[in-house]
Amino acid sequence: MSRRMLAILALLLVSAGCAGRDFTRPPLESIAVGQATESEIRQRFGTPFREGTVLKNNETMKVLSYAYATSASSAPGDVVPARAQEFYFWRDVLIGHHFTSSFPNDRTDFDGTKAPEIRKGETTESGVVSLLGPPHGVYRYPLIADKDARASVYLFEQVKGSALNPKFYRQILVVQYDGAGVVKDVEYSAAGER
Repeated sequence: MSRRMLAILALLLVSAGCAGRDFTRPPLESIAVGQATESEIRQRFGTPFREGTVLKNNETMKVLSYAYATSASSAPGDVVPARAQEFYFWRDVLIGHHFTSSFPNDRTDFDGTKAPEIRKGETTESGVVSLLGPPHGVYRYPLIADKDARASVYLFEQVKGSALNPKFYRQILVVQYDGAGVVKDVEYSAAGER
């Protein structure tokens, strides 16, 4: 979920008390990356909150974004409870998706300080899961540059404060694996105010 979408959700909360349509996080293994089509995702999840495109590795992909936020104070620390699921399509085939939530029951926060413990050429996929838990999404080319790799995604985003003074935080970890399930690349970034 981008800062723009978070801002839109925050502004809608001021006027309506909630934004988007609530949904349940789908099990990671129930989403067939490399097989599912846009129409299958639309049939399963309904009309998206937002649609758009993204350019990565010189390829344009379609994005369907499903999002929900509420002004109910069910999250501690002035956090606006929100969740989002984004699906990426290239040539009408699903090539990636990720989920993020600041709701207490399905919160996707993770310990980004552990990212340096993931070593290229050494750490296995099961080692990453042992370190951080199950991933929040999956990416394939062209969301990642390597055509032969696949990646696990860990993502957490939150908004704190009021609609007039929102404070955004985002951290994302993308771990790429080779065919044997050994780490090929690790990208971590964090921005904003926790």
